[in-house]
Amino acid sequence: MNKAVNDGVWSGSWVAERLGVELLGDPELTDLLGLALRRNPKRAHLLVSNVLGKHVPQSPSIVYGYGFTLGRRVRELLGTEESRRAVVLGYAETATGLGHAVADGIALAPYLHSTRRPVAGVATAGGFEESHSHATSHLLLPEDPELLSGEGPLVLVDDEFSTGNTVLNTIRDLHERYPRDRYVVVALVDMRSAADAGRLDEFAAEIGARVDLVAAASGTVRLPAGVLEKGQELVARYEAEGAGAGGSSSAAPSGPVAQFPAPLKDKDESGGAGAGGQSSAAPSGLVAQFPAPLKTNLDANPPGARGTARPATADPHPTHNRTTRVELRWPRNLPDGGRHGFTPAHRIRLEQALPAMAARLAEALPEGAHRVHILGFEELMYAPLRLARELEQVVDADVTYSTTTRSPVLAVDDPGYAIRTRISFPAHDNPADGPGERYAYNIAGADFDAVVAVIDSRADTPELHGLLAQLAAHTPHVILAVVPSYVPERPPMLPEPLRGPAFSSYAPEEVGWLLQDLSDVTLEAPTEEREEAIQSGGAHYAESLPVEYQPSEQYQQLFHTALDEAAGRLALAVGAVTELVLAERSPHPVLVSLARAGTPVGVLMRRWAQHRHGLDLPHYAVSIVRGRGIDANALRYLAAHHDPADVVFVDGWTGKGAITRELADAVREFEESDGITGFDPEIAVLADPGSCVKTYGTREDFLIPSACLNSTVSGLISRTVLRSDLVGPHDFHGAKFYRELAGVDVSVDFLDAVAARFPEVSDAVTVLAKELLAADRTPTWEGWAAVERISEEYGIHDVNLVKPGVGETTRVLLRRVPWKILARAGAGADLDHVRLLAEQRGVPVEEVAELPYTCVGLIHPKYTRGATGADGKAVAV
Repeated sequence: MNKAVNDGVWSGSWVAERLGVELLGDPELTDLLGLALRRNPKRAHLLVSNVLGKHVPQSPSIVYGYGFTLGRRVRELLGTEESRRAVVLGYAETATGLGHAVADGIALAPYLHSTRRPVAGVATAGGFEESHSHATSHLLLPEDPELLSGEGPLVLVDDEFSTGNTVLNTIRDLHERYPRDRYVVVALVDMRSAADAGRLDEFAAEIGARVDLVAAASGTVRLPAGVLEKGQELVARYEAEGAGAGGSSSAAPSGPVAQFPAPLKDKDESGGAGAGGQSSAAPSGLVAQFPAPLKTNLDANPPGARGTARPATADPHPTHNRTTRVELRWPRNLPDGGRHGFTPAHRIRLEQALPAMAARLAEALPEGAHRVHILGFEELMYAPLRLARELEQVVDADVTYSTTTRSPVLAVDDPGYAIRTRISFPAHDNPADGPGERYAYNIAGADFDAVVAVIDSRADTPELHGLLAQLAAHTPHVILAVVPSYVPERPPMLPEPLRGPAFSSYAPEEVGWLLQDLSDVTLEAPTEEREEAIQSGGAHYAESLPVEYQPSEQYQQLFHTALDEAAGRLALAVGAVTELVLAERSPHPVLVSLARAGTPVGVLMRRWAQHRHGLDLPHYAVSIVRGRGIDANALRYLAAHHDPADVVFVDGWTGKGAITRELADAVREFEESDGITGFDPEIAVLADPGSCVKTYGTREDFLIPSACLNSTVSGLISRTVLRSDLVGPHDFHGAKFYRELAGVDVSVDFLDAVAARFPEVSDAVTVLAKELLAADRTPTWEGWAAVERISEEYGIHDVNLVKPGVGETTRVLLRRVPWKILARAGAGADLDHVRLLAEQRGVPVEEVAELPYTCVGLIHPKYTRGATGADGKAVAV
């Protein structure tokens, strides 16, 4: 409804002529704004935005594009680093979607909007009053209590900046609690008077902070004397005549918006139907130098009596008044908006899910629909907007968007008035301030082929029938989509890491175990029983523990001999892999070893960083289980205490690369479930004989003496345990501390023997690290290919029963039921301990001329020994 649509009539002319109100300023103001009147004792006139998506149906690309472009301008103003430290705050209810879009344009900052919906159990982080509003109390309810406490810029977003009172109230309240040096105010239109503009500058000087302003257009409203009383009288007269009941139609503006571009449609660009939308780039088709026309949506002369909404009984589509409910399959644990905070990681998850959700909406649309409207719900503006914008990319229909509102506005069926129609209905979300009327503007009489109402689940109540019945009176198809209302869950606080000497024989600073202590639980089962249960499918290997191998005196001597011979070689590999991590991954990495084989390596890498660089690196040990993934609670602990981007996962060696793949899958699943991103699943290992990773000390398959033993070389800690009756949803995986084996513990001896060689290999590490950094270290996965070949050649047909490399072969002999050992012809002392173990267990060692590993252990295929549990399968523990 502007002059370009309605015979040259501006959609604010009706109010301007009767009240003497004038808009002065940028020439595009009359394209961006219309005028209306409302019942309000403080301000009678209402600036009605044509591009906000609240009162006036508009193309979702245009609505989103304005906010996104403002966000891009804020990012240019702040710079990348300050943008990363910023927090964006939007105002309920009108600017919740706009604030979201601004945060998307900035791309690096989390978003929070104020709300009038209190949520039990969520503490209030602040509040303020909106002086001119019909409903004044705003609450700030961030899920993360630290969200507003940072020192970075606070970006405040509202649809219009008129007196500045709301922004001043907000800044004053928050600055007392969380003082900071910089604020940025963002609005579609800056409509302050000169006096009000000066107030903001004075306030900034008063609190000692910089305050910037970013707006799409600026101007002011000239109000004649007595305008409030005159406006109130006009509203009362028209409502008494019945004009305020709504009931004709409305039109959205058309015509270019000078110097403030809107996005053009392009289905192939980022964020469109074909993209999936992970990038932080501009929305599809955002072309800064080419403004797009505002969309014309509704007829200028619609059916229906002037100023009267069609009642539900006068239904023009009597056979189509059923509501179709569409299951969006909204991503689990993804917030429905910014009421409790919305991070860049949440945005990425949403953009990944949008194409599928929009496709489900498209399937529900009637065949041949040409004009489709998406109707959001009060504060729930962003989710419906993004769905509408995605739908706009994939359907051959004219898609528009607006939302319902608490705000009572007079509707007048006149081309020069911004609110042409109004439908009213009962509140349907059990609001804290009690029942009341709610409104949707410019929907009645618009002849939409379908209206898609998008609400949150708290609003999916019996009272919702009022809205749906009103919509059914004005469109043949009503579609309902419900987004789950996000309520922050507060799981029990995760415990602090376990540390020696209470748990493990390592010094407390060497490693923190993100595990729970199951030392008092009987978990051990004979090797043969475990093997049978695992292969029969009756149990998972992580549900029990093998009986700890007690090495003979001969075997212990073999370990010490191997350690003496290999210590220098190990020190070289430790130094090289640590240097690669410091150079390529993070200058201050957080080492996270995969318990337990990775833990001695993590401790040695920490010692190297301390020896060579004086760094005191954090080191944790976490559990990862093949087929079950990594401990998600451990990842949550790490994300809460460190930057996930600094985390480097550490393991001892690679075999065929199964754990490498397991970790990559587990991190991806964790990102999807928790929305926490930044963890790099690339493992750093001492030895990579399988060519499965790019961060390693060597790719040679040689004896790492810590592989010769179990807990007695790993801090007296068992392998990790994951069993549902012992590990709850908020628990770390478990493990045992074998205190009783302290007399034969060589864990610290192993570390000290390798670390003692650090000085002598220092120069060699420098050379090797330089060579590795310059080399092509792209994984070839040749180990996996070799395992597949061996599996078929020996008739095993299960790669999980083929364990390549010295370390994995040793594990087979210590923990599983071995079938045979394949040894590379001519392999020397590296296999002395393997040959001894094989002899003790009666396992044949077969020499193979061409073997990519020094040796390969084959687990006995289809091993059976007889039933072991009450059900014939379960491990007896």
